[in-house]
Amino acid sequence: MAEGGGGARDLGPHGEALRRAMRWLDERAREDPAHERGKLVSEAAARFDLSPLEEEFLATNWGRPGS
Repeated sequence: MAEGGGGARDLGPHGEALRRAMRWLDERAREDPAHERGKLVSEAAARFDLSPLEEEFLATNWGRPGS
């Protein structure tokens, strides 16, 4: 068992938490397009136990809804 107490990372293959976070972000953005992107990214990072590097990746690369 990995050290660190588990979390979303232990539930799937490498990168799965990031993919799940992106799907979650897309859903939230469709539900409320006016929601602030930065807050959504921060919430996704916490919810899916992302590393700071993964959070930065989302902030930089997460596409706008409908793009």
